[in-house]
Amino acid sequence: MTESHRSGEGPAAVPGHDPSRSTMPPGLVIAAPASGIGKTTVTLGLLRALRDSGLTVQAFKNGPDYIDPGFHAAAGGRPSFNLDLWAMDAPLLDAILGMSQGADLVISEGAMGLYDGSAAPGVSGRGSSAEVSQRFGWPVVLVLNVAAQAQTAAAIAYGLSKHPNAPPLAGVILNHIAGARHEMMIREEMATLGITVFGALPRRSDLELPSRHLGLVQAEEQPDIERVIARLGAFLRDHVDIAGLTAAARPGASKDKGTWPKPPAQRIAFARDAAFSFAYPHLLEAWRAAGAEILPFSPLADEPPDATADLAWLPGGYPELHAGHLATCAGFRDGLIRFAETRPVHGECGGYMVLGETLIDADGVGHPMVGLLRHTTSFRQPRLHLGYRRAELHAPLMGHTPGTALVGHEFHYATLSDQRDAPLAKIHDAQGNPMPETGSVRGTVTGSFFHMIATTD
Repeated sequence: MTESHRSGEGPAAVPGHDPSRSTMPPGLVIAAPASGIGKTTVTLGLLRALRDSGLTVQAFKNGPDYIDPGFHAAAGGRPSFNLDLWAMDAPLLDAILGMSQGADLVISEGAMGLYDGSAAPGVSGRGSSAEVSQRFGWPVVLVLNVAAQAQTAAAIAYGLSKHPNAPPLAGVILNHIAGARHEMMIREEMATLGITVFGALPRRSDLELPSRHLGLVQAEEQPDIERVIARLGAFLRDHVDIAGLTAAARPGASKDKGTWPKPPAQRIAFARDAAFSFAYPHLLEAWRAAGAEILPFSPLADEPPDATADLAWLPGGYPELHAGHLATCAGFRDGLIRFAETRPVHGECGGYMVLGETLIDADGVGHPMVGLLRHTTSFRQPRLHLGYRRAELHAPLMGHTPGTALVGHEFHYATLSDQRDAPLAKIHDAQGNPMPETGSVRGTVTGSFFHMIATTD
């Protein structure tokens, strides 16, 4: 590989790619040695720069992440989907990959460090970005934070590229360059080691995205998100060889159409607002593809679930930030209670908290919730619960029968107490250790901190 030079001109089309063909478009994986390096910033800037150049770009996100795909969609103008090799089998991965049909290029954002994944293998792997690259045939572009180093950055890139399980390395993008001399020193060492430098990004604190305890503040909560992404796109165009990077993309292998999961009901009342916003796009896409109707309602707007729905689903989100207001939404609460008299209701993580009796916020103030389940959740002393999970159902859940094995993850800071309902499932972490949070079932109502990704059947 040889060193690239910057170009302000974007490509009109991906070389050799005909979007009308059934093969998947070429793609790249944006990865890094660790978290917090700038992968999301680079990914968003690339998506917008490529879109502005006239390309149709399909974004993916590695691993269990609800927030980044929302930013991808805002930047690329096309829904983004998760690819999770720990939790997803080949038919589901192939179905999700099929969402790139009609695109000119795929940009898949990695998670954590290039080789980071679960300590124990899952359905299709450990879930690392390197595995995504190898599984789909997309070369890696490494983002390197070079703020406190120079030539050593080249040694890090070289070492990552020589790992026994190394995916193909297309090149690197240098982040936090201090100046022209700093950039020159790193580029010369990269050239010595045969590593392509696609661009060098100077330090820009004004382009940072705001964050909170579960990650970035969601795209839909930022009124100026379009302006920020437009600036990121211009920033990448000014400092990255967009044409050279695009030419380095490689086509993913042709796959079968894959298999989508079946919907849990025909008409699904789906809570959707700032308090309930964590739902995997592939599940909603699968349900719509099978002909199910998604009927959104907003608890924050005091809306009850649609009375004609067959199932009410409260996904995760940030109810702890809106607990005081949710406690006043009598129309939502009473409507959900009436719904549960005859039809199933499920709450996932944040939804599970709201289905309980009380939610205690970070200030120690308790807020009455719906009370369909008998427990209290508290953020008074936050404690991180994070990791992949396997669940074996004790009761029916979202169209799945008792005994069904599910895979998913848990990510929250809430503490559960005073739980007086029957357990929903037997839950283990990725290493097979039993977890104390088993979820709850009471009549037609179920809930759990477990975020479902797929079944293992």
